[in-house]
Amino acid sequence: MSELIEKLKTAHQLTDDELLRFLSEEQPEEALFAAADEVRRMHYGDKVYLRGLIEFTNYCKNNCYYCGIRAGNPHAERYRLTEEQILACCKEGYALGYRTFVLQGGEDPYYTDDRICGIVSAIAAAFPDCRITLSIGEKSRESYQKYYDAGARRYLLRHETADPAHYRKLHPESMSLENRKRCLFDLKAIGYQVGSGFMIGSPYQTHTCLLSDIRFLQALRPAMIGVGPYITHTETPFAEMPSGDLHFSLKIISLLRLLFPDALIPATTAFGSMHPQGRELALKAGGNVMMPNLSPVRVRKLYDLYENKICTGEEAAQCRNCLEQRIRAAGYRIVTDVGDSLVPFGQAES
Repeated sequence: MSELIEKLKTAHQLTDDELLRFLSEEQPEEALFAAADEVRRMHYGDKVYLRGLIEFTNYCKNNCYYCGIRAGNPHAERYRLTEEQILACCKEGYALGYRTFVLQGGEDPYYTDDRICGIVSAIAAAFPDCRITLSIGEKSRESYQKYYDAGARRYLLRHETADPAHYRKLHPESMSLENRKRCLFDLKAIGYQVGSGFMIGSPYQTHTCLLSDIRFLQALRPAMIGVGPYITHTETPFAEMPSGDLHFSLKIISLLRLLFPDALIPATTAFGSMHPQGRELALKAGGNVMMPNLSPVRVRKLYDLYENKICTGEEAAQCRNCLEQRIRAAGYRIVTDVGDSLVPFGQAES
């Protein structure tokens, strides 16, 4: 085991120079993954938490250069789910054992605060023993407070990159890194369990960019850190850019587990889209969350943030059974409770 892995395992910290060395040098994968797995088992045992994902709209007002559902994609077939359809997804997921529902969508102006609060309130009333997570982008602090008051308790908002120059290369002028960070700290102040994260191998990303990402996450202390390999979409300005590297992405998963031992870290679908056992590899590298899709099968292929996304044709029950077998074969076990993070989080301000 290298001295950097040993230090990460015991101190959960590296200097800037050490982090850049870690990122630049080849690390012994077997030792790295074993160290990360040992740390995750110390904090979370062999548990893998499931969150039922409902991708309820692929309309988006933004034009992020890497995203397949960007507003500027004229070939995207758009859809929206009704409140009744969303509740039906939750009902199916509840019967399958899910106790967290993640409502994810583009930044769709159709879903006003009143509509979002109505949906959240309806889910909270129908499934009071469940956690409701929102992943609907940048909003005002007032909007976030309304969602919290309606019953949402978790919010996922990847910062994507904490390096200002890199941010400008990935996003149009109408968006700003400062506002994205403001959103994340507002969410924490209100009392949400916050998830953030970044793409690995996105265009123009350097090791210095990744260093900025890690330092930002250390300042934010999110409950969940969601990362995955960047995957190119042909209907974006980055159509000719290469996708991220699977092995380097797994290295980042292990690094994050060693730096943030008490965080929840998903084995994201992007890993499975890059390799048949990608999600299992991410679990063995330190991940401990999976987000199976509860969206109606007819719309899954339309929520194409990136291309060749897996699990777009399976019914929810098929997906649940498949995941259970895969997770067990990897040496872990599914847990269907709400699965709160061990990271302390605040209470709503009075």
